[in-house]
Amino acid sequence: MLAHTEYGRFAELIERLPPEAWTLPTECAPWDVRLLVAHVVGATEANASPLEMARQLRRGRRGLAIEVDPVSAVQVEHRRRVDPPVLAARFRAAIEDAVRWRARWSRSAGAVPLRVGAPVHETWRLRYLMDAVYTRDVWMHRVDLCRATGQEPALSADHDGRIVADVVADWAARHGRPFVLTLSGPAGGLFARGAGGPELTTDAVEFCRAVSGRQVAPGDEPEGTGARLLATPVPF
Repeated sequence: MLAHTEYGRFAELIERLPPEAWTLPTECAPWDVRLLVAHVVGATEANASPLEMARQLRRGRRGLAIEVDPVSAVQVEHRRRVDPPVLAARFRAAIEDAVRWRARWSRSAGAVPLRVGAPVHETWRLRYLMDAVYTRDVWMHRVDLCRATGQEPALSADHDGRIVADVVADWAARHGRPFVLTLSGPAGGLFARGAGGPELTTDAVEFCRAVSGRQVAPGDEPEGTGARLLATPVPF
């Protein structure tokens, strides 16, 4: 399962971080490395425990919708003072239950609609959250941590390439325009839809960073219609 592999890669990354890395700033301001990890640990512990999930969602509910930022805030709030080795150990301990519960919810209640407020204002099927968004979130935050700490993320076609391909499919469905997209790197590939659309070429990770709302690295910005298509947001 993609989620299990991604959890494992994230665990390996944070377990080898030196003490001085935990205070480095990240691109997810105002979080430093420690707070970003606290968010991921909180989300994973929620996936591993229906009671913890319910507690977090109560804090994030606004009317009938769940908003991402308040949920993330409570995840960080309850873990911001946890020592880094303990955070890493808690994350590792939550993996198996998180994978099991996510699969169970996807099977048993995957068609249930879930209204999501800021920042996307959409209605999702629960299966989309369990099968796609949670895995993307951990993956993108692994990239964030690598960028913050000066490391190259471990990437492979059979794992990261599948995550990127899923992001591309989601992105294409959201904008509905023809395109040819060439993504470089181990997680990349060639993707196309329709005829007469712009041709975009960029790194696979940079593509995902762009559609997640992060700033694209200098030199990777497409121009014209391609730039407008890359402004189509995809949930992570």
